[in-house]
Amino acid sequence: MWARAADAAARAVRTLGGAATATDDVVGGAVRALATPTGLVGAAVEAAWLTTHLALYPSGLLMRHGADSQHGYRVEHLPPVQRGLVISDVEAAGTPILLVHGMVDNHSIFTLLRLGLRRRGFGRVTTMNYSPLTSDVRAAAARLAEEVEALVAETGYERIHVVGHSLGGLIARYYVTRLGGDERVHSLVTLGTPHQGTFTAYGWHSELTRQLRPGSALMRELAQPVSGCRTRFVAYWSDLDQMIFPQRNAALEHPDLSVQNIDLHGVGHMSLPILGSVVHGISTTLAHLDSEGHTVTSGVTPLPAPARSRRR
Repeated sequence: MWARAADAAARAVRTLGGAATATDDVVGGAVRALATPTGLVGAAVEAAWLTTHLALYPSGLLMRHGADSQHGYRVEHLPPVQRGLVISDVEAAGTPILLVHGMVDNHSIFTLLRLGLRRRGFGRVTTMNYSPLTSDVRAAAARLAEEVEALVAETGYERIHVVGHSLGGLIARYYVTRLGGDERVHSLVTLGTPHQGTFTAYGWHSELTRQLRPGSALMRELAQPVSGCRTRFVAYWSDLDQMIFPQRNAALEHPDLSVQNIDLHGVGHMSLPILGSVVHGISTTLAHLDSEGHTVTSGVTPLPAPARSRRR
């Protein structure tokens, strides 16, 4: 997988007329990262998790993994960590978190992340699946908008958090910045997302991969001004990401957006959602809501009894 991704990146640079120094810049980062002790461990973790994920993949074909059942504001049944978050900030603990997977994947990629968030006190963690045949980021973003509206209507929270892995982060970014999703999304966390495109997209030809190439029409659209965007962004990227070339393209750079870029060393693309420091970092980010991030009404919007008692 590493060799194929690096080869695709090198072919792309040659296709674009890049010199040998450009090829080294694109491919060399991952090679140098892999040559370190941390990189070797990261590659081993990546291989082990990929094997595990393939085993879990069939279970993730269900269209959606519903949110966990709630027990109102009672806390005696909760473990200490979750009880602490509920007591310190009931709104942060209850604000829904929606997880959006990457290309040709499903919500099983978030198995460990979802458990980690639940253990750290977040009570509403849900996932969505979009079609593996998705060919357009814009259409997928419109589908995400529908999912967010359904989650808002169901839970009563007027703003939510979204975590997107790989393509899922780009879909969520398009929704937030081009479809007015900042009205609904308080925080967007992206993991290994090709915010500036990736040369690996030149390795195969489809409508979707053309959108993921650096300088594509989609990338130019995403670079347009986004005045007054209310969403805060956190973008994780790794120097060992074998799917994003150059790896730094997974950082989010935009003058109108509030972004925290976090660079990691020796973490593979598929391992980003399972890394302990990533789970901890996401939890810390989402556990603190500033006053602007609170819902319009304090706590949750009252809902009819049937909606509150619904279970999946």
